[in-house]
This record gives sequence, C-alpha cells and structure tokens, in this order.
Amino acid sequence: MLSTLKWKHTAKIVGFGLLAAIAVAGTHSIVGAEQAAMGYDEARWHPIHFKPAIDDASDEQCLACHAEILDHKVRDQTPAGLRTSEFLAWYQTLDTYEGPQDTFHARHLSSAFAKKVMNLKCNFCHQGNDLREEAPNAHADNQGDTSHSLRKMIVPSQTCLMCHGKFPVEYMDGLEGTWPEIRVDFEDEETPNGCLTCHEDLYRTVRHQVTFLNSQAIEEEGAKGSDSCYGCHGGRQWYRISYPYPRNPWPDMEDIVDGTPEWAIDRPVQSDPRYRRAK
Repeated sequence: MLSTLKWKHTAKIVGFGLLAAIAVAGTHSIVGAEQAAMGYDEARWHPIHFKPAIDDASDEQCLACHAEILDHKVRDQTPAGLRTSEFLAWYQTLDTYEGPQDTFHARHLSSAFAKKVMNLKCNFCHQGNDLREEAPNAHADNQGDTSHSLRKMIVPSQTCLMCHGKFPVEYMDGLEGTWPEIRVDFEDEETPNGCLTCHEDLYRTVRHQVTFLNSQAIEEEGAKGSDSCYGCHGGRQWYRISYPYPRNPWPDMEDIVDGTPEWAIDRPVQSDPRYRRAK
C-alpha cells in the first residue's frame, strides 16, 4: 500500500514537471483538451497559473476552465430586498454605461463600452500567484517591488488604480475643485469636451498608446464629450490617490512645459514595456 501511494506521488511530480516543460516551451494545448481529466488540485498547480506561462496565456485558455465568470448574473434583488430593476448601481449613473446591472468581470471584459475603449485580457490583472502564499510573484522581481500583501491575487496599484484613481486636479495649473464643479467653465454646445481645451493641442497629447486600451476609440469618444475621459480619470474613483501615469513625450513638449514639474520628477517617461505598442 505504501509503495503504491509513493508511486502515485512520484507520478504526480513527474507529471507536473512535464507540464512545466510544456508551459515553458510555450505550448498550452493541454489546457482545454485534457482539463476534464484533471483533478482540482492538479488543475490549481497547472503551470499556466504561474510565471512565465501565465504571461502568454490567452483568454480562451483561461475561460476554458473559468467560463462561469462571464456567465454569472447579478441577483434580481439584494438580500435586503431591493430589486435591481428599481435601483441604479453606482456605475449605471455614468452616461458611458448602457444596459442593466452586470457583474464585475462582464463590465470589464464583455460590456459594449469596455470592448469599445479597452482591450483587457484575463492576465492583465491575474498575473500569477503562489498558492502557498496567495501573493502574486512573491519571490519574483515585479517592477522592482516585491512587497505584496498576502492573500492579494492581483496588484491593485498596477491595475485597478489606472482607471479608478481620483481626479488629479492638483497637477493642473489654474484649476481648483472637482471636474463636475469646474466643467461648466469649459464646456458648452460648441465645446462638448472641456478636457480638450488643454489636452487637444497643448498638454499630454500622446496618450493611451498601450496594448490594453483602444486609443483611437478613446479619442473618438472623447470628441463627443468629457464623460469618457472623466470616467477613468476620477469618475469611477475607488482610491484616494491618482495613478502616476508615465509622461510619454509629446510634440513641442519642451516649448510648452518649462522643465519637469516637481510632482512628475519620479514619473517614468515611457509606458510599461509589457504594454508598450510597437511604433
């Protein structure tokens, strides 16, 4: 009996080593083709959930096992008895959102607006974790930062904060207050987007040039009004701080801006290499 258990344990180790070799080689065909034969623990430790294989994992491979994440629907009513058809969720109050209430993952991956302006993939947020510690890349250098909180499956400061930080009015010369308060001074029927008063020709005109955003669609939506801009720059605020966006050089930058502002001294001057678009 003992020898049989030992043989099974050894076989699992050998099997895991084979899967790791396949993953490192860039072949994940086993995901989907043989997933039904996997036990839960075997699937949890599949190399596609770890670096480096997860960096190349496609949405199709992720959803082969996690399809229910997009099939979930919100409840018809809350535990307190409030019906979803009679009340608006906070995200429904934004003009850019259409349709009934939907789940977190659906709003980011399959909603009409998300597919129009974003190109998010599963591994944008889920970048691998150590099951023993439930922390992402606990023993790997992740942009020079290894101080991740345990139990965190993602790194919010490198993902969520990008679109859910506060409106950075303190960095904008001459502006005070929140955007809903000050937009009335910049917008009218002929100027539907007050953001473009400064950001069309003067400041930071090279933007959104990353693979997880559809830059052209964002510019087209921005021409219709500022709600699409404000949505990701304060309108969907979850955090007290704003994301420190890199300051990619833009035309005539040196003539318009006198040196680097104090608040931008430590900012990167190029987008993250992982998401930088080829020129």
